[in-house]
Amino acid sequence: MNYTPKQLQIMNFIREYRQQHRTSPTLEEIGNSLGVHRVTVHQHVAALVKKGAIRKLPQRSRSIEILDRDYLPDPTVKVLGKIAAGRPIEAVESPEPYTVNELLPIEPGQESYLLRVVGQSMIEDHITDGDLVMVDRGRQPMEGEIVVAVVDGEATLKRFYREPDGSVRLQPANSTMEPIYVRPPKTLDIRGVVRGVLRKF
Repeated sequence: MNYTPKQLQIMNFIREYRQQHRTSPTLEEIGNSLGVHRVTVHQHVAALVKKGAIRKLPQRSRSIEILDRDYLPDPTVKVLGKIAAGRPIEAVESPEPYTVNELLPIEPGQESYLLRVVGQSMIEDHITDGDLVMVDRGRQPMEGEIVVAVVDGEATLKRFYREPDGSVRLQPANSTMEPIYVRPPKTLDIRGVVRGVLRKF
């Protein structure tokens, strides 16, 4: 969108204010920050609403909502803990903040999180020790997909297969390792499907 210099200042101020305070600024706060009168701010805000850059509910304080995608905050996810790509380990969530900047787009409403890989059982799928895997918590796995599986309370990262006898095979991507077969009385909880890998060199 084409903005006047003052409109750019207002858009930037609204974005920064929302990031810091998790709410929108009032017209008075915008005016105080930019050194202009509230009436002037109201005129600029009305022009931005007309352009479709923002939305504002009438007679409501702090109701400005940004519509221009260029001024929306980057999506963020958290590293919830570690996931074994080798021997299963105790499933413990230990949140660690992490920001993803357009590396793996997150769709609105999608529940995603990150896990840091420990071990080498998935190296033939190019997932190695220290990588971060992005996991979609909100859907059931299809045959052959990589999943976060919790077997009897221990978490591991493997490919998911259903066997003819009704058991589940959790297959490593490492020819030196054996699969894990899950049959009663073992319990299995699928915590999500891997949808991407992040690696820092």
